[in-house]
Amino acid sequence: MLIRRCAMMAAAIAATFLAGSVAAQNFADIKPSPQQTHWQDLQFGVIVHFGTNTFLDREWGDGTADPKVFNPDHVDPDQWARAAKSAGATYMLLVAKHHDGFALWPTDQSNYSVKSSPWMGGKGDLVRMTEEAAHKEGMEFGVYLSPWDRHEPRYKDPAAYDKYYMAQMDELVINYGPLVEWWLDGAGSAGHVYDFKKYMEELRTYQPNTMVFADVALFGYGDIRWVGQEDGHIHGENWNVIDRHGDLRWRPVEVDTPLHKLQWFWHPNSDSTLKSVDELMDIWENSVGLGGQLMLGLAPNRHGLLPAADVQRLKEFGQALQARYGADKNLVREHAHSDDANVEAALDGNPDTFWSAPEGSTHATLEVDFPTPITFDHALSMEWLNDGQCVQKYAIEAWVNQAWQPVAKAQAIGHMKIDHFAPTTTSKVRLNILSSVCTARIREFQLFQVGK
Repeated sequence: MLIRRCAMMAAAIAATFLAGSVAAQNFADIKPSPQQTHWQDLQFGVIVHFGTNTFLDREWGDGTADPKVFNPDHVDPDQWARAAKSAGATYMLLVAKHHDGFALWPTDQSNYSVKSSPWMGGKGDLVRMTEEAAHKEGMEFGVYLSPWDRHEPRYKDPAAYDKYYMAQMDELVINYGPLVEWWLDGAGSAGHVYDFKKYMEELRTYQPNTMVFADVALFGYGDIRWVGQEDGHIHGENWNVIDRHGDLRWRPVEVDTPLHKLQWFWHPNSDSTLKSVDELMDIWENSVGLGGQLMLGLAPNRHGLLPAADVQRLKEFGQALQARYGADKNLVREHAHSDDANVEAALDGNPDTFWSAPEGSTHATLEVDFPTPITFDHALSMEWLNDGQCVQKYAIEAWVNQAWQPVAKAQAIGHMKIDHFAPTTTSKVRLNILSSVCTARIREFQLFQVGK
């Protein structure tokens, strides 16, 4: 009897353990880290590509370029940062070493760097200059350090190259920062084995709050994932939790695309490849507007300056964003205020406050009333994600002909969701959360009349 009782107890303990393990692997139970929620709130960053490729009219350097070709006569990261900020960007990354292996800081690990170029007599440090420029504009700063290195001979020996890569990493994470993001580009790495576990231990030692970007195929425990292409669009519903070989992780998506069509580095024909304001708006609405992060590529020319056309286009884009989604364009600011502080928290224009559905509910509505009818054609919703991505189906509904009529339906809200639809006129609008797997919380619900 004792044996049977012990066996039953063991089985119960095992069942509890297994149930807990299964529960921990439910998508709804995976939550972001504080660093991830901070990063997602940044929404829009830029990444600067500048190096020997700039002077050789190349996108992909082969590691044979003479360092002496890198000789800009007017490097101005302050100009880059001002231009990026005018577009609405909040952080800036520098490609400190691209696949060609040429380092933009005076690394002690190799002579293949700016110290071997004539620029500033070999005394220049573009990483330092860019970091200072970003901070001067109130932007955060990050670094791209390519794992693939087509110049370094040690790359052929994985163990030797791991030491080399970590030594360069140490220089960057110890001497610069704080770094908001560390970019690991998987290009060219097929078949090469890196000691990513050791890389991350080193990074976390000195920069524990840095978000690590990587393709989900590159390694399994990054903080951010690649969208899968470079056209600037998230395709389909955007869920923050990704399943990689049965291991669930909160890995929000970053959408990387260059300001110029198919060009990350500057080329002599750059003015003809510049994306239009309409194209950039479409990219923003299909990246940030679908709950992702936009990483827009900037390319200084051989002088070390962003071309005048690029600066103007970034400014025009920032102005277009404000004209469409600026705080003064939000029609909800004219809503009929109620005494319900819970409702007001989603309508106050402050993303640090949020409306909560009834605790434990799987369906709820957030209603906005207006003193006179409004006409709108876009809705912006933001979910409070600290406890996970809860909403799995929702509708935007308008009170028309004495009944609630849906104007938009979808599944994911996530960090931000912009819905667009035919112009609708009404004095009552609601966000109808049709299904949620945990208590839904909405940071912002906004309405706009864009007109197209």
